[in-house]
Amino acid sequence: MGSWGTLGPALLSLVGVALGACGSLFGQYLVSRASTRQVEVQESAAHRAELKAAVLNFVRIALHLEKAALTRPDAAGAAADSEIGRLVDDLWLAQAEIDLAARSEPLRGATYRYALRLAEAARGEMADASALRGPQVQFMDAAYGDMWPGRRRADGELDTFR
Repeated sequence: MGSWGTLGPALLSLVGVALGACGSLFGQYLVSRASTRQVEVQESAAHRAELKAAVLNFVRIALHLEKAALTRPDAAGAAADSEIGRLVDDLWLAQAEIDLAARSEPLRGATYRYALRLAEAARGEMADASALRGPQVQFMDAAYGDMWPGRRRADGELDTFR
């Protein structure tokens, strides 16, 4: 075998190549992790935007239906009934849109229960809007939970002036 003078530089260059390869592989691993995380963040933002649009559409229709159903006179004409019927149909379509976009079962269930209560109001089975508040709050809480998992929705009380 050769002396240390000729073997040493060869071994050191081999160690350098091995360290460079390990560093390169580790760098690729870190870049891959960061890229995967970035894709997850983008997918989450896209889901949130899609679900937000569906929720806002549902809420818009729900408010129109609630107003039409609870403020109609007892002798509402065919035009008012036709408008309410159209709004009920639109509401169920909006509920189906949320059902398809939602990631969580609580949101699907809360949306269905709120839509069912609104349909009951449209049929004249309730005269007071207070019966809708519970399902409405559950729906909004579930929508918030689906869009921002792990975060708790603020209850609206401010504790800053104590």
